[in-house]
Amino acid sequence: MSLIARLRAYAADAFGIAPTADLPVDDEHLAATALLVHVARVDGVLAAPEAERLSRLVRRRYADSGEAADALIARATAFDAETRDVAILVELIGREGGEAERARLLAMAWSVAGADGTVDEFEEALVWRLGKLLGLDESAIASAREEGLAGRDGAAARA
Repeated sequence: MSLIARLRAYAADAFGIAPTADLPVDDEHLAATALLVHVARVDGVLAAPEAERLSRLVRRRYADSGEAADALIARATAFDAETRDVAILVELIGREGGEAERARLLAMAWSVAGADGTVDEFEEALVWRLGKLLGLDESAIASAREEGLAGRDGAAARA
């Protein structure tokens, strides 16, 4: 049984989440959404603009409808609560998508972090660390920051 499957089973038991066999979601999409959830909540406050940005990005990038996005975010929230280590989530995403895909995800993270109008020190440190864990260099991280905070978060292209 994979780590994802074990964590899903645990989350289903611990949080009373229904089995998700009827909701096929790529493990990478679940892990990426969990990273975005983690970024949105790292400062201890999930502000309405952050929640809205998160929902919009997930809907545009990983889901076919608002309902599917909400379900994915709910699963990702439980998954993030269980893992609590972004390095594990990054590991689950892998590097098969290439640098451009990883930079796009990082731009999405910056976009979520800045959705409420400020990027506090916790968000800044976390998203910068994510960039490093994703294997991006300083220049790519800075470019993703600029894109994400300017609203060019790269979510328009579907996975």
